[in-house]
Amino acid sequence: MPSTMFTPFEIRGVSIPNRIAVSPMCQYSAVDSVPGDWHIAHLGQMAMGGAGLIFVEATGVEPDGRITQGCTGLYDAATEAAFAQIVGFMRTVGPAKIGIQLSHSGRKGSTVAPWEGGGLIEGQGGWQTESASPVPYLDGWPEPREMDAAALERVKAAFAEAARRADRAGFDLVEVHVAHGYLLHQFLSPITNQRNDAYGGNAVNRMRYPLEVVEAVRAVFPEDKPLFVRLSATDWIDGAWDLEQSIMFCRELKAIGCDVVDVTSGGLDQRQAIKVGPGYQVGFSERIRHEAEIATMAVGQITDPVQAETILATGQADLVALARGMLWDPRWAWRAALALGEEITLPAPYARCNPALQSKPFVTRS
Repeated sequence: MPSTMFTPFEIRGVSIPNRIAVSPMCQYSAVDSVPGDWHIAHLGQMAMGGAGLIFVEATGVEPDGRITQGCTGLYDAATEAAFAQIVGFMRTVGPAKIGIQLSHSGRKGSTVAPWEGGGLIEGQGGWQTESASPVPYLDGWPEPREMDAAALERVKAAFAEAARRADRAGFDLVEVHVAHGYLLHQFLSPITNQRNDAYGGNAVNRMRYPLEVVEAVRAVFPEDKPLFVRLSATDWIDGAWDLEQSIMFCRELKAIGCDVVDVTSGGLDQRQAIKVGPGYQVGFSERIRHEAEIATMAVGQITDPVQAETILATGQADLVALARGMLWDPRWAWRAALALGEEITLPAPYARCNPALQSKPFVTRS
């Protein structure tokens, strides 16, 4: 019986060749927001690795929307041209569809790379962060500036402009980042959103700005290209953002043209009490998929091909995404095809690498 994992996923005008996705993973290796040789190597090996969908890392829609100085951006001619080159290269080595995650860091920005400690940039090069409310991320950190009407409009317009640039650069789809404690998640959660205007207070008001941003992106992105939203389904803190509110939010996302919800969790506040284990977030994906009646992508300690196939075959998600697992083994999809007895497309020069692996060659071109 054919596996679900290796059947195409059709969404709008895009056919994703299989249900395996590479999650967006920050590389902190751009120069002045421009992706370079590291990104070509990193994303090129992912494009060769057999996944049906590959996401480029969280990419700032404006300079102050980056997490670190090494994060990518998509807000000017230089960043757009660099991504166009990378997308073009990825298409020469594999058939995967390519997406980019559009993001704004909010109060979690102006930091150094994780391998440098992840703390605030000290001295020259840092910037004033913004958020829904002036609530610092950590004790001792400066307060972010509460976004006023002009700031709200500026950032919304930046998301829309980044979506236009993503289309011109050749991306098949975009994902709006509303997770892991970054700006749009900061509006959803009552921990970080303490506003008393139309964008704060009850859940409907806290959802308002993220929905406006998603709607602005959908309005300018081509109708035949899908729109994903990455969502933290819960803050893992009592009385904060939770699954019930997420289901309500996802119904609204569907109504304004979101096609797939990339279901993750946490990242907003250090008090989170996460119960980690294999597939620990899959239950969130399943409930959102069925109760909000929207396609979902599951992520989080999905490491085994049979585990991933079970998630898909039992209707808990429409796609499965791997992050660290793909960094460790960029050929994970090849191994999954072998485990499930499926055929997979390999670059023609590699098509003879394993006699037991059924493969059809993808002819590389320069």
